[in-house]
Amino acid sequence: MSTSGKRLESRVAIVSGAGCRGEGLGNGQAIALLLAREGAQLLLVDHDAQALDNSLAKLRNEGLRAEGFVADVADGDDVRRVTRLAETRFGRIDILVNNVGISSRGGLFESDEAEWDRCFSVNVRSVFVAARAVVPIMRRQAHGRIVNVSSIAALRTTTAPPHAYAASKAALGMLTKTLAAEFAADGIRCNSVVPGMIDTPMVRDSLLASGLDEAQVRRYTEARHRLSPTGRQGTAWDIANAALFLASEAADYVNGHELVVDGGFTNLSAPAG
Repeated sequence: MSTSGKRLESRVAIVSGAGCRGEGLGNGQAIALLLAREGAQLLLVDHDAQALDNSLAKLRNEGLRAEGFVADVADGDDVRRVTRLAETRFGRIDILVNNVGISSRGGLFESDEAEWDRCFSVNVRSVFVAARAVVPIMRRQAHGRIVNVSSIAALRTTTAPPHAYAASKAALGMLTKTLAAEFAADGIRCNSVVPGMIDTPMVRDSLLASGLDEAQVRRYTEARHRLSPTGRQGTAWDIANAALFLASEAADYVNGHELVVDGGFTNLSAPAG
């Protein structure tokens, strides 16, 4: 463990889904910033070059450094290239944060088989592929931290569930637990952060893309604030702080855990309907 005052000094981290377009802060971007502030050497991955450049610029503005790699994390060849680059550049990989995820349309007849397959490919298969690439390195080191970003959609239904998204995140939860069990003796810990309602640019952009205007998005956002027992939605920093904890040595005895970050929302009764 570092004695420099920075919790992740000398650690090397890969953060996927680290890009973010436009104003505001995405979950992956906030995670990257916190890990870098704590001394980690970073390789940031995103399929969107502009979003990735935006995150790298925010790190540079704080005097922090990171490498960037444009890749499709559901593509095994891309993931293996990222892993080889990280190991060649830094000599080790200590932390893997799987933050990539896509949503799906709502009910059974509002989506199709292609959307189902794409959702599972990005939300579940990508984590499986990344683990296969990174775990052998972590085993040689006898140390590793895998942090998966899930969703309360895996835990709680709504009156109009996005089936593919919810099912894929539930599958991610069990994959997290099985990885944790299989590699615990190798010094590897695998946990997930489970966000609730989080106010991020991606959420706002998806609402606008659905046809809502700015006034409707504001009303929707205000309604989400009221739904939380805390009176507010979460922020990307709430998710980043949870990921930082799970990536650090402070969480050495935490394994196979789903850390729910939702202001207590899932403690409420399921909605009627």
